[in-house]
Amino acid sequence: MAGHSKWKNIQHRKGRQDALRGKIFAKLAREIYVAAKQGDKDPANNTKLRLAIAKAKAQNMPNENIERAIKKAAGGNSSEQYEQITYEGYGPGGIAVMVEALTDNRNRTAADIRHIFSKRGGNLGETGCVSWMFERKGLLVLDRSEVNMDEEELLLLALESGAEDFETTEKAYEITTAPEKFEEVKQALEEAGLTFTTAEVTFIPSNKVHVQGEIIKDVFNLIEALEDHDDVQNVYTNFDIDDDELARYV
Repeated sequence: MAGHSKWKNIQHRKGRQDALRGKIFAKLAREIYVAAKQGDKDPANNTKLRLAIAKAKAQNMPNENIERAIKKAAGGNSSEQYEQITYEGYGPGGIAVMVEALTDNRNRTAADIRHIFSKRGGNLGETGCVSWMFERKGLLVLDRSEVNMDEEELLLLALESGAEDFETTEKAYEITTAPEKFEEVKQALEEAGLTFTTAEVTFIPSNKVHVQGEIIKDVFNLIEALEDHDDVQNVYTNFDIDDDELARYV
């Protein structure tokens, strides 16, 4: 899961997540609104809405923002209609890129995404060209400095509650689950007093492409441009970078 976790670390180092917090909250609110609009307004009866709320809370989105998005969907007065579209393509160095968008104008968004790819050394491909390289998994990331138990105890708790994999990095513990086990594992860890920096069902690459040198900057520029687009909700990639290379370019 190098592409996912390292990109999160890069964002923190560059201060991008704080700088873009308002935009992040707006995108999360849109995701919650669409989930509530398309299904039950009660998270207990709407899995998609529960997952959207879990993702928002992991980003420290205020409860009032979450409630406002659900009430907006329940009100029925909004004329906003969003369509979920996934774009697939290749970036610099041959990395695979998947982009999930929520848009009210399919033609505008498609043209924008194509332009971003072509301007930054990538190319937009056909549906299915890279999605086979990714697996849908639940991902729970914990800041090691905030975990109130030792690693062995956490590992045992995660596995006993149904996790598939457990990985330790320099600053975090990363726990992966089958999508259907995500909420069960998350709840077990929460009951143990743990909180997450990331809690979502996401796409994790099954194979990775190593990038180095100047291509690293090109990869970062493409991902940043995609994430900055108002209609883009998530960007998934399969790049991997050595830590010493990462320190040199960030």
